[in-house]
Amino acid sequence: MTAIQSRTESLQRQVAGPVIDVSSADYDETRQLYNAMHDPRPALIVQVMNASDVIAAVNYARENGLELAVRAGGHNVAGLASVDGGLVIDMRGIDGVQVDAKSQTVRVGGGAHWGQVDAATNAIGMATPSGVISTTGVAGLTLGGGFGYLSRNHGLTIDNLVSAEVVTANGELVTASDQQNPDLFWAIRGGGGNFGVVTSFEFKLHPVDTVYGGPIFYPASVSADILDFYRNFVKTAPRELGLFFGFHEAPPAPFVPEELQGHKACMIQTCWTGNMDDAEAIIKPIREAGPVALDLAGTLPYPALNSMFDALLPYGLQHYWKADYDPELSDGAIAVHANYGPYVPNFFSLMHLYPLDGAIQEVPSSAMAYAQRDAEFVHIIAGIDSDPANMPANTQWVRNYWSELHPYSTGAGYVNFLMDEGQDRVRATYRDNYPRLVEEKRSWDPQNLFHVNQNIRP
Repeated sequence: MTAIQSRTESLQRQVAGPVIDVSSADYDETRQLYNAMHDPRPALIVQVMNASDVIAAVNYARENGLELAVRAGGHNVAGLASVDGGLVIDMRGIDGVQVDAKSQTVRVGGGAHWGQVDAATNAIGMATPSGVISTTGVAGLTLGGGFGYLSRNHGLTIDNLVSAEVVTANGELVTASDQQNPDLFWAIRGGGGNFGVVTSFEFKLHPVDTVYGGPIFYPASVSADILDFYRNFVKTAPRELGLFFGFHEAPPAPFVPEELQGHKACMIQTCWTGNMDDAEAIIKPIREAGPVALDLAGTLPYPALNSMFDALLPYGLQHYWKADYDPELSDGAIAVHANYGPYVPNFFSLMHLYPLDGAIQEVPSSAMAYAQRDAEFVHIIAGIDSDPANMPANTQWVRNYWSELHPYSTGAGYVNFLMDEGQDRVRATYRDNYPRLVEEKRSWDPQNLFHVNQNIRP
């Protein structure tokens, strides 16, 4: 028996789920991440089936000195859902979703993705705030904060987190909530995977069923005018309207007329969750903001809207991202956007500018680890491609765009959008909350077992 086989069999005796190593037939498929720019080769992948498996895997990594990574959706653009030569806890087997219509809550396994949650909660006409790609893992998005179509009205994903079950660095399963371990609950709401492995989340739900939404596209040449409209419109738009601005290239998709495919465009993506009788009136100013090239807004189920971009961004593409929070959308920032956005490299790549007003800003920045409550917007610039040969040019577009936009930002980036950008960027993200996060890290993970993340060092 080889040393690899011995180690695999030793761990396999302790867990119900399969343990995969380099000799396993499905090793390469199992280790694949969303961002193909990262190709780590872990020594062991434990496909956990329950909290007991997670406890055994955490203990095994700690006792054997193995670097430990936790993988749920695998969407972490920095590649932090895996680690070379270490142990990966693959959470995808813990993906149950249980809806409680009476309490209007949903309990979600730590390996679920948002499409599963949306489907289950839509069955009773409800939802909780998430992102805008339904293949994203619930765990990663939540632990970093989480914002999307419902956030102006109902806050961040973490603002709707009721409790969580967490396996800590010493292999203990604990509950984190306002009543139990409130310090840990404070830390995991924005502090990423620094404090343990979350095996289940409990969220409160809101009435969201059929919505009126979709993208309205304009020629990229009028982007400065559309951005000026957007910043003013957001200030007075009802909270029931979720929206964001973006630059895209029209894809070769059936819903895009052939004569528009390949053209550069800007857009305002919409999601109205208020009274459907008011939808047309609410969206009308957006339709009149400029010459509309393509209008895809209409009535559809919320899960359909929240998965609208999934097919355009499948697993296995190359991703390079840069992002910042914005205190406002200034004239200078609009000029930068208008200069770079129309040159978005391809239909995979994008710039999105999300509003962070409304219910998000009603929570104090000290209430939980997420610290950027006063930012008005957050932007992400993403160079994405199926061909690695195109990535140097795509990366340069991202860097140039971000560099000219950065002086208009708060200087901090959203933790879920960060790549490998160093400790200064991590500190800037958490601002005045960083010292408390360090203290919580010392309390819950003093040896920094959970360090394959945007790390808070104890």
